[in-house]
Amino acid sequence: MASVKGVLMPSKKLDFKNGQYVVYPTQGVGKLVRTEEQIIAGQTIKMLVIEFERNHMTLRVPLERTEISGLRPLSSVKKMDEAIASAKGRAGSKRMIWARRAAQYEENINSGDPMKLAEVVRDLQRRSAADTMTFSARQLYLRALERMAQEFAVLHKMDLEAASDKIEDILGVPKEIDLNAVDSESDEEIEEEETE
Repeated sequence: MASVKGVLMPSKKLDFKNGQYVVYPTQGVGKLVRTEEQIIAGQTIKMLVIEFERNHMTLRVPLERTEISGLRPLSSVKKMDEAIASAKGRAGSKRMIWARRAAQYEENINSGDPMKLAEVVRDLQRRSAADTMTFSARQLYLRALERMAQEFAVLHKMDLEAASDKIEDILGVPKEIDLNAVDSESDEEIEEEETE
């Protein structure tokens, strides 16, 4: 039971099942593999065991603390579509100094909320091929995009890279030009010219 100003309120009981994909705010999408009991300080505690394949990590969350931890089931396809649509909007105000905005973006990323992730993607995405990003802005953008793509990928049964590409296509984010890429055919022509 949760308490608000001394009034006891029933807490929202989330029902999780083995094999279900879930979102843990600071880690992204993981798979609930089992429920186990552990004895801690003489008390038996039920734990949800969640595997995060991408991070090669296993997390145990006490069943009684799932709501407090922010653990949640995947969003619906409709909610994910709404988040992506909101990421198409105009970027938020940039009047705040970067350090404060970066801290806010970090908080949004770690919330696990698709709408807050979309806010970060919206504010930091490149609007044209000529746009540039600082290293820290690029890292925040990529983390937010990856978190959105993890959920999108599971909902649409695709891999993470395809999900990221699909989201950026929907948003109209311009593709980057790889200045280090060299056409292999032009390399062979250069070598032939040098040997003659």
